[in-house]
Amino acid sequence: MTERDVKSAVREHYAGLARTGAGCCGSASSSGGCCGTTSTPVGLSREIGYSERELGEAPEGSNLGLGCGNPLAHAALGEGDVVVDLGSGAGFDCFLAANRVGPEGRVIGIDMTPEMLERARANAVAGGYTNVEFRLGEIENLPVADGSADMVISNCVINLAADKGRVFREALRVLKPGGRLMVSDLVLRRPLPESVRRSVEAYVGCIAGAMLEDDYLAAIRRSGFTEVELLAEATYPIGTSNPDETEVALLNDPALSREDVRSATDAVVSVKVAARKP
Repeated sequence: MTERDVKSAVREHYAGLARTGAGCCGSASSSGGCCGTTSTPVGLSREIGYSERELGEAPEGSNLGLGCGNPLAHAALGEGDVVVDLGSGAGFDCFLAANRVGPEGRVIGIDMTPEMLERARANAVAGGYTNVEFRLGEIENLPVADGSADMVISNCVINLAADKGRVFREALRVLKPGGRLMVSDLVLRRPLPESVRRSVEAYVGCIAGAMLEDDYLAAIRRSGFTEVELLAEATYPIGTSNPDETEVALLNDPALSREDVRSATDAVVSVKVAARKP
């Protein structure tokens, strides 16, 4: 797959989620479960670190269950801060950040899927948010001015980028000196089988695009960030006895063995990572 193929597949997949309101990494099953669990998007968000207060704060329809952690859990945002969200989707994390930075602050959500932007903007209107805006763009080429943000956040999106180093360099560029990066993402404990890495179904389902954990942290450091810290790591419920549609697609792929699929899903972990611009 070329980088263009990957972006096209990811955009098409998440456009469908925006239109239907279905969520979850890899898409929701007909029963409403997420990523191999029987949870709803709200239930999955609770499992990955969002508080009951946070789940009740954001506009209805903004939480599609697409995250793999809560990047705001350790964010310590202040009144007046400027936040940029990479891959903002329907706006869930943006609205939570907006509540923290207050009317003097500003939150900018970046997404490459027009359908997601339309949904996020409608959610902002419904929630009465005036300190949030959503811009069309790719996270490798952020439509944000140099040195304008206090914090860059992202939730289960950077793993989808073909050039993750470029994403981190862009995050560094838009941050003010001393600004912080706070991300939740999926990484790998061990390499994936080559057959899975080539699978478009796995890629849009957040599996095949993930990097090895050490390589992910090294890419952040190489981009120029300092104080890179792994704050938390947890297994992520992809697969198991109630597989999501991503795993079903992989299991039905004649080029993949069941062992390859199991090896892939068992290798995935969710991490929270913090870093700072010098």
